[in-house]
Amino acid sequence: MIRSMLVRMVVLSAVAIAGISAPVALARQAPASSSLAISESAESSMAQAPEKIKTTIERLDPGLDQIIPAHPAIEKVAGGFIWTEGPVWMPSGYLMFADIPSNRILKWTPGAGVRVFMQPSGYQGSAAFGGPEPGSNGMTLDRAGRLTVAGHARQNVWRLEQVDAKGPITILADAYQGKRLNSPNDLVYKSDGSLYFTDPPYGLRTQRDDDPAKELQVNGVYRIPGAAQQKPGTEPARAQLQLLVQDLPRPNGVAFSPDEKYLYVNNSEPQKIWMRYVVKPDGTLSDGVLFFDATSDPRPGSPDGMKVDQSGNLYSTGPGGVWIFSPSGKHLGTIDLPEKGANVAWGGSDHKTLYITASTSIYRITLKIPGVYPHVR
Repeated sequence: MIRSMLVRMVVLSAVAIAGISAPVALARQAPASSSLAISESAESSMAQAPEKIKTTIERLDPGLDQIIPAHPAIEKVAGGFIWTEGPVWMPSGYLMFADIPSNRILKWTPGAGVRVFMQPSGYQGSAAFGGPEPGSNGMTLDRAGRLTVAGHARQNVWRLEQVDAKGPITILADAYQGKRLNSPNDLVYKSDGSLYFTDPPYGLRTQRDDDPAKELQVNGVYRIPGAAQQKPGTEPARAQLQLLVQDLPRPNGVAFSPDEKYLYVNNSEPQKIWMRYVVKPDGTLSDGVLFFDATSDPRPGSPDGMKVDQSGNLYSTGPGGVWIFSPSGKHLGTIDLPEKGANVAWGGSDHKTLYITASTSIYRITLKIPGVYPHVR
C-alpha cells in the first residue's frame, strides 16, 4: 500500500509540468499488470457523487454562447488514475475509458462508480513492458454497437464482438505492406462502415521514431475499407489497408464533420495543429488544409482526442483544456481544465454531455448542442 501511495503522489506531481506523454513518464518501471492506476484511497471514493470544480471558460467569440451555458457546471466524476484516454459512452448508459499506464479499460457507471472492465487491454506479455504506455488507447463503436479499440501497445486495431472482456476479439488491422503498425492511437467510423485511424509511435517503448519495434517509417493516417463488415474472427484484409496521410510527424485525434465531407486530423508535436481534409467519394482524402495552429500556445497540453457536435463545431483537447472551433476554423473558446486533457466523448441520453479524460481524472460538462454520436443501429 505504501508503494502504491508513493507512486501515485509522484505521478500526480508530474502531471502539471511534463510533456504530452508526461503523465505516464514515471510509470516506466511498473509492470504491465500494475494495479497502481487505482489506489486504495481512490477505490473507496469512486462511487461518490460528482464533485463540482471551479474553473473558467475562455470566451473568445459570441458564438460560444450558443454552445456553453452562461453558468456551466463542470464536474469531476472520477479520479485516482495515471493517464486517462479513449472515452466512449455506451448505449446502455455508462462510460468506458482507458488508463493507459495501468494497461486497463475501465467502466464508470453513474451512481456506481468505476470498475475494471479489462486488464490487460494492450500489451499482453508476461515480462514488464519497459515503456510508459502499455495499455490500449482510443475507442469507438461500430454500427452494431461493438467496441472497437486502438490497440496502442498491441500495435493493432481490434474489435470486441461482445461487451464482455472475455468475449471473442477480431483484429481489424495489424500491418501495412508487410510491416507492423506503430501503435494505433485514435479512430473513427464513417457511416459506410470504413474505419479511419492514426498511428503515431506513442505506444512503443521509447515513443521515438528510432524505436527498435518501429517497422514503418511513416506515422500515418489509415483507412480500413469495410471494417464493420469484417466477419468475426477472420484475419484482417491487410492488402486493402490504405495509407491516406503520411506527412504529419505525430497524428493523433481524428473526427468527421457531421456530413462526412471533411475529416479532421490533429498533430500533437512538434507543431500543435489541426488539419482538415476533403473526403472523396471513394473514402480517400484530398485537399488537406491547415484548420488551426496553436504551436505558439505555451500552456500544458497538445492537440489530442476530438469530437464534433451536430452543428459542426469541433471540440478537441489542446493547450490548457478543451478547445472549441466553429466549422470554419474560428477558435470560439476553451474550457479550462485543472489537468492536462487527453480526449472527449459525447454521453447522456441526449448526447449533450461532454465527458473529458484529463490525466488523473474524468470530467463532464453539459452543453447546449447535441454531439455526433457513433452510428449505432
